[in-house]
Amino acid sequence: MKIYIVTDLEGVAGVINFDDYCTPEGRYYEVARELLTMEVNAAIEGLIEAGGDEFLVADGHGYGGINPLLLHPSAKLLAGRPISYPFGCDETFDAAVIIGQHAKANTDGGHLCHTGSFEVEDLTINGISLGELGCNMLFAAYFGVPTILVSGDKAACEEALSLVPNIETAPVKEGIKRGSASGLTREENKLFNGAAIHLHPRKARELIKEKARRALERIDEIKPFWIEPPYELVKKLRPTKDGKPARIGRVKANDLIELLNSKIEYKAEPS
Repeated sequence: MKIYIVTDLEGVAGVINFDDYCTPEGRYYEVARELLTMEVNAAIEGLIEAGGDEFLVADGHGYGGINPLLLHPSAKLLAGRPISYPFGCDETFDAAVIIGQHAKANTDGGHLCHTGSFEVEDLTINGISLGELGCNMLFAAYFGVPTILVSGDKAACEEALSLVPNIETAPVKEGIKRGSASGLTREENKLFNGAAIHLHPRKARELIKEKARRALERIDEIKPFWIEPPYELVKKLRPTKDGKPARIGRVKANDLIELLNSKIEYKAEPS
């Protein structure tokens, strides 16, 4: 069975904050890359036990999050920029898996949650608020590919369950900040929910391996998350620290991939 694996970095156990762990200038960036790569390897090991035999790992973190030297030898790696939707996914895959996912912007109890970047207040498609998780699940579903497992912080896993109630999830940490970051600037949002309780990385990998095996065993029970066309995507940006007010951009399309790749022009939000 052929499995598509898309990754992010902020939802990995042991990734503590953005600046130190998620950028090349961060003092623990290489630690974070290793932690993510080992979580991906754990998922692959579980998937192999359930019959998976071909894997493409799409490095979904903007700066890159996979260490190729440590990646499971059964996997091929899609990495580098520029790259656009659908990030190497197509109809030849049997299932999709998301590793290292964070929750969408303004999620109560999320850890480092955001949608694409910390400057985004919200993103909706046909009125449904979605984060990176939901958009990833959608573009896989575009090809008929069900997302069967999500690992990340507890809030991201709950977000996945709200979209596909019987999906397998592997929560590897839990944010402790309650409330929403709505209305904050990008800089304030980045620091808003920076604390979490983490599983030990070894325990996190054990959980991911177990849930990956179970997810592939249950593949026929887990259906793709899908929104029917035509589409309208609305994206709202946060106010800036220099006083620029919130801005909104809208795009429409009949095709999902065209929609997700559309250039958005922003205007000041009506008062």
